[in-house]
Amino acid sequence: MKLRHVVLGSLPLLILAGCVSALKASNINLRTFIGCAVREFTFLARKPGCKGMRITTDACWGRCETWELPLLLGEPQMLLRPLLDCSCHWSRKPVLDPPYVDAHHRVCTYNETKLVTVKLPNCADAVDPSYTYPMAIRCDCGVCSTATTECETV
Repeated sequence: MKLRHVVLGSLPLLILAGCVSALKASNINLRTFIGCAVREFTFLARKPGCKGMRITTDACWGRCETWELPLLLGEPQMLLRPLLDCSCHWSRKPVLDPPYVDAHHRVCTYNETKLVTVKLPNCADAVDPSYTYPMAIRCDCGVCSTATTECETV
């Protein structure tokens, strides 16, 4: 009987702890966050011959660390190696073509998705009302792939 009271008595504490941890996760400062996360996103789904529909889904959002190393003075890797104390980054040959940099640009992109299909409202008789879009399951910082992401450069 006493064990039952202990278990039932601790249940509100577990629920309260879950609410507090969810609150902390939602208090992320989006201006300083570096990384890639799944985040709720709303967009207008449109198709010729159908009325548009607002859809809320999960999408990838974030900023990933990126860097470039200018290849000057012939062999800069020899100059930078003591600073980084890691020879594994410098196994590549120098870049001999313009713009003469060793670039590592990663973007927040989809790692795993699930396709979701909805029916758009008020479609013309000859128009299929089905509209399919990806929902993010997991996002990571990685090389931009045009198969899943719009890879635009400035």
